[in-house]
Amino acid sequence: MNLFSLLQARRSAGKPVRVALIGAGKFGSMFLSQVPHVPGLEVSIIIDIDRDRAREACRTVGWDADRIAATVFTDDGVRAIAGGAMDVVVEATGNPAVGIRHARAAIAAGKHIVMVNVEADVLAGPLLAEEARKAGVVYSLAYGDQPALTAEMVDWARATGFRVVAAGKGTKYLPAYHDVTPDGVWQHYGLTAAEAQSAGMNPQMFNSFLDGTKSAIEMAAIANACTLDVPSQGLLFPPCGVDDLPHIMRPHDKGGMLERSGVVEVVSSLERDGRPVFRDLRWGVYVVLEAPNDYAADCFKQYGLKTDSSGRFAAMYKPYHLIGLELNISVLSAALRDEATGQARGFRGDVVSVAKRDLRAGEMLDGEGGYTVWGKLVPAADSLKAGALPIGLAHRLSLRHDVGHGEIVRWSDVEFDPNNDTIRTRKAMEAAFAKS
Repeated sequence: MNLFSLLQARRSAGKPVRVALIGAGKFGSMFLSQVPHVPGLEVSIIIDIDRDRAREACRTVGWDADRIAATVFTDDGVRAIAGGAMDVVVEATGNPAVGIRHARAAIAAGKHIVMVNVEADVLAGPLLAEEARKAGVVYSLAYGDQPALTAEMVDWARATGFRVVAAGKGTKYLPAYHDVTPDGVWQHYGLTAAEAQSAGMNPQMFNSFLDGTKSAIEMAAIANACTLDVPSQGLLFPPCGVDDLPHIMRPHDKGGMLERSGVVEVVSSLERDGRPVFRDLRWGVYVVLEAPNDYAADCFKQYGLKTDSSGRFAAMYKPYHLIGLELNISVLSAALRDEATGQARGFRGDVVSVAKRDLRAGEMLDGEGGYTVWGKLVPAADSLKAGALPIGLAHRLSLRHDVGHGEIVRWSDVEFDPNNDTIRTRKAMEAAFAKS
């Protein structure tokens, strides 16, 4: 509760918190829009493959000419991190391989790393977090994004003595969305292709939100950060509004939909017939609590919490998340408190590649939100046992075998280079954390 006062003390001492931002897309731009309004926080370096676009992003969010002129713009992240004067590196590219490379560069340079890049975190986060701890720096999930916000609620619940029954977020979901490709994505957002193009919206990125991949990635990050389990058969996406969270998000033997207590799950803002859910949680996050005793359960009722019929299960939620507008919480927590706003502590959940249609030998996989595969959340142990290909590696790999619609793509189904740095990092993570 004292980040702002700590920042002002640093400012008064002439030591502003200096940040290097990698990736000036939507998330990065939202963060940049807040920087001029936070005295004591400086973005000294912006790293982007398109430096002109990054400068334009700064102008778009309201930076004046002097601030832009004082900022270094470069397209070489590793070199900038190694030689730059910064306290925190924010990795916001969304590319798993690039994210891992930048995280390791920051750790090697003794800089804190805030990993907006959840794709990289799910692919190798436990290993990166351990490397950061050994180097004496912070590896952190990004506040404002749903995994960190959910992790905060889980930590609050546990620190106050409640049992965590379920935790997760809301989204717009129907089962048919798993097979949607970038060609058909905009109709589900109520946009035309021309409208989306004029707004600079990337169809493959937005399709990863729709087809279930992003939800799976975010739930894996939460499970790994909060030592929660994942559903054995994948996410259920039950339709559920905020008032029904305590009823629906409880175990089967208590009348709910969960196979057990202590799991991650995503709730849908749509009924299965497409009707909107009443008081949906599409933009928010939640945690379902179980009272540890009768007295606490009585307090739930006395203070107006929505509970299930037994009075023992209740829910807390945030209806919205502000993405990059809230990122400063992670940056300042790392720089001023040496604390992460969530980080991978084990390998509990994995996101595997599932065929969107019948795939043929020789076809090239195109990753999250593309035409070939979507990402399904599974227990990490099941992923390893099946030899499943992680969705974060399903980019530009050629199929050796046919894979049927709805089947998991396995390592044995693709041609890959075992000496590739990203693949070696993933294999090292599996070896180190397979039983965590």
